[in-house]
Amino acid sequence: MVLDKKTISKVLEDVYSSGSKDSIIKSGVIANIMVFDLEVDIDLVMDNPTLQARKKLEGEITTTIHKKINSKAKIKFNTKIKKQPKPENQSIKKELSGVDSIIAISSAKGGVGKSTFTVNTAAMLAKMGCKVGILDTDIYGPSIPTMLDVEGYVPKSTKVDGVSKINPIESYGIKLMSIGFFTKLDEAVVWRGPMASKALKQMIFDTNWGELDFLFLDLPPGTGDIHLSLVQSIPISGAVIISTPQNVALADARRGIKMFQQETINVPILGLVENMSYFISDEEPEVKHFIFGESGVKYLAKDLDINFLGEIPIFKSLREASDFGRPASLQEDSVIENKFRDISKVLVEELIKRNTELPPTKIVKITNLVGCSAINKKS
Repeated sequence: MVLDKKTISKVLEDVYSSGSKDSIIKSGVIANIMVFDLEVDIDLVMDNPTLQARKKLEGEITTTIHKKINSKAKIKFNTKIKKQPKPENQSIKKELSGVDSIIAISSAKGGVGKSTFTVNTAAMLAKMGCKVGILDTDIYGPSIPTMLDVEGYVPKSTKVDGVSKINPIESYGIKLMSIGFFTKLDEAVVWRGPMASKALKQMIFDTNWGELDFLFLDLPPGTGDIHLSLVQSIPISGAVIISTPQNVALADARRGIKMFQQETINVPILGLVENMSYFISDEEPEVKHFIFGESGVKYLAKDLDINFLGEIPIFKSLREASDFGRPASLQEDSVIENKFRDISKVLVEELIKRNTELPPTKIVKITNLVGCSAINKKS
């Protein structure tokens, strides 16, 4: 039998948890199943189980999968207690006045191209006429100032309705805020988690963002304090996961996806993007060299039933443009420009489908600027 989500769900219909008349599938004990090659991640939701009851159920699930599907499957469990009612004094997310949509660009792994994607997608949307901003949330390794040629710039303060705010730096039509504007280039930021989270919140709420159609959050690697601070502080419209097709990167991407899918976070995944998909040399322009593997992110998106936004090959000019501080997506009539235009359209379409709070006038404006499908317009 094939080791996939559908087959696993089918064989587990014969497994029952202690004291239940329904199977673990029908009763909802199995909250989620994710499969990648021979690795199986299973989320369990139980009513305050004892350690013995939990281990017994996990053992029975493992035995069933090994006997009926594949004996080599590596099974991991993530057991949660059923969600309790929220306390009345729970902190409420604070809206960013004037900002229509907040998009998190994420991957639990570093070096896969999150900042490159953020800068070039934001530049493309700004070129189309949208009002765009970027918040560089990587406190320890900010790269946005370098990639948009604003290193050494210092934001100025202003008064907004009698309150002191910081004006973001603007470059290529994009409003930018980064800890890199307040530290020296060769200066290490050695802060513990709470201090980094506090600095991040100040950059979010003390910045005079003005009117924005999109605010991109360029997230750091991992799934730690910075990420939790963001999702608990502001209403994020959706997340985009960036990964290379390499198995090591895909494993981290899956962890990042699971972070956003947790009940306490619950940020919709707008789609997956495969970066560094392949390389084409000048000597062999017809041959694609799949350096990091072929279509790994596309298969992951299909396996998890998540929208695949597109693939970005390895371009020497893309790297060079980032180093020079000019978005490569602004290169007229180039392959890179076309790639980011196509991905931007699909991304905005998916965002509009999920963001039901956008007023009809905003949706019409955005769809006209970006060239999205008319079926997404509301009247």
